[in-house]
Amino acid sequence: MWAALTVAIFSGWFVVTRFSVTRELRLWDVTALRYGIGALVLAPSLLLRGRQLPAARWREGFLYAFLWGVPFVLLVALGLQQTSAAQAAAVAPTLMPVFAGLLAWWFLKEKPDQVRLWGYASIVAGLACMLAFGGTASGAPSLAGIVALVCAASMWAIYTVLFRRSSLSAVQSAALICVWSALVFIPVYLLCGLSRLALASWPEIALQAFYQGILMSGVALVSFNRSVALLGPSAATALIALIPVSALLLGIPVLGELPSIAECIAMAAVVAGVFLAARPARSNAPASPGPPPATPIQGDRPA
Repeated sequence: MWAALTVAIFSGWFVVTRFSVTRELRLWDVTALRYGIGALVLAPSLLLRGRQLPAARWREGFLYAFLWGVPFVLLVALGLQQTSAAQAAAVAPTLMPVFAGLLAWWFLKEKPDQVRLWGYASIVAGLACMLAFGGTASGAPSLAGIVALVCAASMWAIYTVLFRRSSLSAVQSAALICVWSALVFIPVYLLCGLSRLALASWPEIALQAFYQGILMSGVALVSFNRSVALLGPSAATALIALIPVSALLLGIPVLGELPSIAECIAMAAVVAGVFLAARPARSNAPASPGPPPATPIQGDRPA
């Protein structure tokens, strides 16, 4: 359920973000709204227990902010500017579970079984089909945009594997990502005059503020962290690969981006790969025997 909530929010994020970055607002505005509002909302959670987090946890949060904070959002926004919402949503969320599965294999010794490997192969095949033949409906994909999205996917995967072994809670991790991102980015945003908020309408600003600052920086970060904690990085991130399917469908009524037949076939391959990759791994450990029968002690009376 946590993963499904994450998929729903992220699917809309690709569509909502592209809606603005192709109009008056720019990726700088979207990033400022996301982490500025997210920091205001989540910062109090760092003090709920009545004591400050140790310095080591703040350093860990800074690393997470680098992997899934401002750099990640800027890379995705760059990809959205140079591709379509469907193409952008097809790359980062689709490659992320593949990267996360391989990283978990190498560093956490969580070796995927053959079925999960076939799932990864199906996901990659669907992505390749979507990028190679989806241009008839969405235009030829930009190489720079694809490279930016691949980099974003790798950073997301590294964060996912690291958080699996973190002592931070889902809310604390989300709060640290927003606070560090706001502390680093907002001063640059203001001092360099990057704001274009005055050119956008209030409804558009309100939509971005709610979606970026509340849903993405708050709800989605927490829900994704919870899904990773409960399912493990491999299974949780495999479910995230459903994002391109949802984003492509949302792009039809919102952006008018109609998918081609090849994109529909690619979506089917991605969905099949998700169901294979997200299945729980079988345990090869033998069933533990029951407790040995109790040895009667002399002098005990029968019940």
